[in-house]
Amino acid sequence: MSINALKQYQNVNLHAAVEGATPHELISMLFKGALEALAKAGGAIERKDISLRTQQINKASEIIVNLKGTLNLEAGGEIAGNLDALYDYMLRVLMQANRENSAEKVTEVAGLLSEVFQGWAEIPASEHKTTSVKE
Repeated sequence: MSINALKQYQNVNLHAAVEGATPHELISMLFKGALEALAKAGGAIERKDISLRTQQINKASEIIVNLKGTLNLEAGGEIAGNLDALYDYMLRVLMQANRENSAEKVTEVAGLLSEVFQGWAEIPASEHKTTSVKE
C-alpha cells in the first residue's frame, strides 16, 4: 500500500470518527491530537529537526486554541475561567519552547495538558450531555 493511499485511508477513518462523535468525544480527540503533536515535537527537538519541531508545536498550539474556544465561560464558571487562563499559559510556554528549542517546556505543557485530559476523561458518561461546551 502506498503512503498516499494509507494517508487517504486514515483521513476517511478520522472523518468517520469525527462525524459520529459526541461533543465530549470530540474534545477527547483534541486532547489526544495535542498530546501526540507534543510528543512528536519533543522527539524532533532531540533529533534537532527544527522544521518538524516547529510544525508539531504549531499543531499543538492550534489544538489548544481550539480547546480554549470550546470553553463556555458563562456556564462553566470558575473552572472554565481557570482553564482559559491555563490554556493561555500553555500557549505562551509553547512559543518559548519553539523559540528556545526547549524539550523541557514541551514536556511541561504535555504534563499540564495530560492532567486536564485526565480530568476530562473522568467525567461520568451520564454527565456528557450536560458538560458545558460551547458549540
